[in-house]
Amino acid sequence: MAGQLRVHLGAAPGVGKTYKMLEEGHRRRERGTDVVVGYVETHGREQTEAMIGDLEVLPRRTVHYRGATFTEMDVDAVLARGAEVVLVDELAHSNVPTSRNAKRWQDIEELLDAGMTVLTTVNVQHLESINDIVRQITGVPQRETVPDEVVRRAEAIELVDMAPEAIRRRMAHGNIYRPEKIDAALGNYFRVGNLTALRELALLWLADKVDDELEDYRSSHNISDTWEARKRVVVALTGGPEGETLIRRAARSRGAELLAVHVARNDGLSGGSHAHLVAQRTLIEDLGGTYHQVVGNDIPKALLAFARGVNATELVLGVSRRGRLQSLFSPGVGVTTTNGAGSMDVHLVTHGQVRKGRALPHRASALSRNRRLAGFLLATLGLGALTGLLIRLREQVSLDSDVLLYLAAVVLVALVGGLWPALVAVLLGTFMLNFFFTPPFHGVAIASGENVLALAVFLVVAIAVSATVDRAARRTREAASAQAEAETLSTLAGNVLRGAEPLPALLDQLLETFGFNGATLLHRRPDAAPSPDIQHDAEAWEVVASVGKSLSTPGEGDAEVLVDEQVSLVLCGHPLAAEDRRVVQAFANQAVVAMRQQQLSEQAAAAGPLAEVDRMRTALLSAVSHDLRTPLASAKAAIGGLRAPGVEFSADDQAELLASVEESLDRLTRLVDNLLDMSRLQAGALAMHPQPTSIAETVAMALDEIGPPGREIEVHLPEEFLEVTGDPVLIERVLVNLLRNALRYSPPGRPPMIVVSAHAGKVETRVIDRGPGIPAEMWDDVFLPFQRFGDRDNGTGVGLGLALSRGLTEAMGGSLTPDTTPGGGLTMIMSLVQVELA
Repeated sequence: MAGQLRVHLGAAPGVGKTYKMLEEGHRRRERGTDVVVGYVETHGREQTEAMIGDLEVLPRRTVHYRGATFTEMDVDAVLARGAEVVLVDELAHSNVPTSRNAKRWQDIEELLDAGMTVLTTVNVQHLESINDIVRQITGVPQRETVPDEVVRRAEAIELVDMAPEAIRRRMAHGNIYRPEKIDAALGNYFRVGNLTALRELALLWLADKVDDELEDYRSSHNISDTWEARKRVVVALTGGPEGETLIRRAARSRGAELLAVHVARNDGLSGGSHAHLVAQRTLIEDLGGTYHQVVGNDIPKALLAFARGVNATELVLGVSRRGRLQSLFSPGVGVTTTNGAGSMDVHLVTHGQVRKGRALPHRASALSRNRRLAGFLLATLGLGALTGLLIRLREQVSLDSDVLLYLAAVVLVALVGGLWPALVAVLLGTFMLNFFFTPPFHGVAIASGENVLALAVFLVVAIAVSATVDRAARRTREAASAQAEAETLSTLAGNVLRGAEPLPALLDQLLETFGFNGATLLHRRPDAAPSPDIQHDAEAWEVVASVGKSLSTPGEGDAEVLVDEQVSLVLCGHPLAAEDRRVVQAFANQAVVAMRQQQLSEQAAAAGPLAEVDRMRTALLSAVSHDLRTPLASAKAAIGGLRAPGVEFSADDQAELLASVEESLDRLTRLVDNLLDMSRLQAGALAMHPQPTSIAETVAMALDEIGPPGREIEVHLPEEFLEVTGDPVLIERVLVNLLRNALRYSPPGRPPMIVVSAHAGKVETRVIDRGPGIPAEMWDDVFLPFQRFGDRDNGTGVGLGLALSRGLTEAMGGSLTPDTTPGGGLTMIMSLVQVELA
């Protein structure tokens, strides 16, 4: 008998998986179970090592590979020991080559096959199905993975959870990594965002596992009643206008999972409006729900089957739109669904369409006019010819054969001309059979009861066959029309709006689909005065977009689709068919959305330069009034002192005053250079020469530029060679500004630090100081020109340097963002695009 597997699942290293596993091992041993430690990796953590305590630890197997020595779990020793419970850490671990199994989970399967119970640990980032998502979030590839199915087969999975802030505190206290690795870890993998995302992945993965287990249990025990283990609300959509009311009503259930379902007939034809369903699907997804479509002719049965399949707790339907007369003959979907819902709550929501009846689709003829005319001719002339032929053969052909031949003629007429020509053929055929072939001949009386029965059967069968043939032809045409509408709406929703100019592309698609000569989207001018002839008043309308023949007023077109009181889509070429109006209405609605997006983009583009000009003007005024005046005042005071009559200065005093003058002029030069660069940057005239640049070399040049103070800065560079795309001179300029700022605010004995790392195609350079820091709500103000936060002297200006640094970084396609230094201080993060090495 195979043993049982128990997995301790964690969101990240350091949450306490191994500690929990050892704790469970002690509990089982205290209950008298034979427990041994097959393999535990403590990573030097004192609390984990202490937790092993007096548990029996089996010796590891030593492996020599390529001149190095490794230790692995000794599977043979564990099997020989034959304990009831074995503790094996790191389920996803890859064994050293030459081992019996490539993966540790394969070693564990041997132990399970031997009947042992195994307690193990794994982090969510090692699960195969979400390995790529973890890499996208953290930028760190996980080469050691375990198939999800191995973990899902576990008898029990325990989530070892810990809040991101608590993990970071454990890290800062040295409970996870050694002190020299703490800062780099907190700034890279153990960022709050990374830990939060990993925690959510672990919870979602485990929730799916719990859902599967619950569904398996309900299925194996034949339980069809709803269990309210998780609140799920299903909204039934008919494709009518009341759908939005139902969705919003269902969305008011706090904490519930929202699902919308539309039941389509299994013949492929939908009784609802495609345009309404598209809009309602967008609404349900905007509210965080999901949209589903199922097929079935019995709508109540299909709704209940779907609701029970997803273990829904509530079902929301609209009150019937059927009229009172229709309700007399059938109770309706709402009543029928409620009667069969069992323990599930069913909410019937009233709306504005109650008792207004269903808007029946236009029943266009299934056949062309020419075919109907051909059917009438065939019904008259064909039956006349058949009658003449059968009169000649009256002696050779019986009445039964006559009936069958007339029936075949009726079917032929139905195939050619549809229902109405077939009904004419039925009446003519019945009369001719009675008049010419049923005794007494040439009269309407029928002598034999058997002949009456034959004619009656002929009449009923002929009418039934005619109706069936006509319905089949009509459904074929409706199905083709529905398929064309679905394909059109799919193109409209998926492909048209992906172009660079969505509005013209959408109108082009409209012309191509419906064969119009021109399509114009008109917007009524806000200052247009109401008038009876406004449909032909060109001054009252403005053209938003036009394709093909352009129109200036709605009255010039062959068809018009109103979107609202201000917007109209005008078409020319031919009148708009009634059955096409709802799809064209969807085009019009989407055109208005594209129009408004285009207007917003234009407004944003127009406002951007104005805002930048205003910001630049403010920066220049601040510079003239403050930072330029300060070094000038210092230089002037020193020079005035040297030139003062009657004052004798020693050589040392003169040298000090001259050094002050030189320092002030250097500061003034830097400020002027920054102002000029900022001006060029805003005007788009800053010369840049982007190229692959080694970040390590740029850091070294920046430290040289700073001079002796730069020797105190701690530098942590990765072992791999990293290159970024950017101008090396500008990158150095940014680093110099950031490092000078960090040196200015770092307390004595705690110099700044540079940490370089790569994440998800980006190279991040972190300049970390241990100064007073800046509150998070003031981070945006840091990058406004000439902002000061606790400067120690009036000659120190940091705002312009940081504003320029952010502008230079963004001009190179990167970003410059602040963050809090763990333990106090400010961290500036320069992120640039990484160059992939061939």
